[in-house]
Amino acid sequence: MAVQPGAPAELYVGLMSGTSADGIDAALVEFVADGGCILRLGHTYPWDPLVRARLVELGQGGAAHSLEELATLDVRVAEAFADAALALLEDAGLGASAIRAIGSHGQTVRHRPAGAAGDQRHPFTWQIGDGNVIAERSGIATVADFRRRDVAAGGHGAPLLPALHAAVLRSHDEDRAVLNLGGIANFTLLPAQGEVRGFDTGPANALLDAWCAIHRGVAYDAGGAFAASGQPDHALLERMRSDPWFRLPPPKSTGREQFHLEWLRTHLGGNERPEDVQATLLELTAATVADALLAHQPTTRRVLACGGGVHNPLLISRIQARLPDASIESTAGHGLDPDFVEAMGFAWLARQTLLGLPGNLPSVTGARGLRVLGVVYPAA
Repeated sequence: MAVQPGAPAELYVGLMSGTSADGIDAALVEFVADGGCILRLGHTYPWDPLVRARLVELGQGGAAHSLEELATLDVRVAEAFADAALALLEDAGLGASAIRAIGSHGQTVRHRPAGAAGDQRHPFTWQIGDGNVIAERSGIATVADFRRRDVAAGGHGAPLLPALHAAVLRSHDEDRAVLNLGGIANFTLLPAQGEVRGFDTGPANALLDAWCAIHRGVAYDAGGAFAASGQPDHALLERMRSDPWFRLPPPKSTGREQFHLEWLRTHLGGNERPEDVQATLLELTAATVADALLAHQPTTRRVLACGGGVHNPLLISRIQARLPDASIESTAGHGLDPDFVEAMGFAWLARQTLLGLPGNLPSVTGARGLRVLGVVYPAA
């Protein structure tokens, strides 16, 4: 979407790299007087392949080689985020002075909202990508480190976008749900009446992409073709669905440190065809998404889907088959580009921070109360 002539008064840039670490999503967002937001331009910028490989390894529980490596990676991630923001502005024909602030999610390298094994008294979440570097390199005030304040207040630090979903996608005429199909799947439940809730439901693209990369040598299963060439293994499906995590009540969140290839391998018998495993992983996402919605908001009549999984028609059709009483449609029809909802969300969160307004919903994260999120790094 091209930027209209004349710079709007309130522009923010949102930056997001999720569980899959498949690129840096950058969104140029205009906030309008009625409280809505408009995506003026969105683009995804690739990671350096070696940096991405290390981020994925760390994200699924790999050990850091040294403190120096982590500190260096913190800077390299920040530089990549800043470069993405500057490239977006160049494409938009705008200078840094036109932007009120950047909202940067960073890259999650560890998410332990219940604490690390053996030390559950000290919960944490960690997203790297130093906001100082982003502000200095871009010349734009930057808000980053959004999740840790919510965790400090007893929450999961995730999901954080239900507040945006509630602001722009809620209807008082029907019960809705927003389904984000990123590396991990999560729901925002938007009842016509009552409090907003949200939680992760389990793996989505992270496992599908990882298995596809090993057996097809490509980053993701385009259109679900690899999965469509196989048949779900129902015994394998039930072994994976029996993981205790799926039975945890909300609030709950997860990531690659829980659902990774080694987790998958512990459930394999050893004789499965790769295409059948791919089909089963897709069915696992569909089943756990449907299970969660039926358990927590069975009255849902409209599911608004976003994230990379929206482009997998087989995945969408399998979710629809398990939720026959709800229509599943893209957020695109409701004014939010499904590929940039999360990046837009971090622009929205940055604006909340600068306005001194809370960015979390305790009914979603489990925090003790509303909190202003993020740390502000001035432009100069």
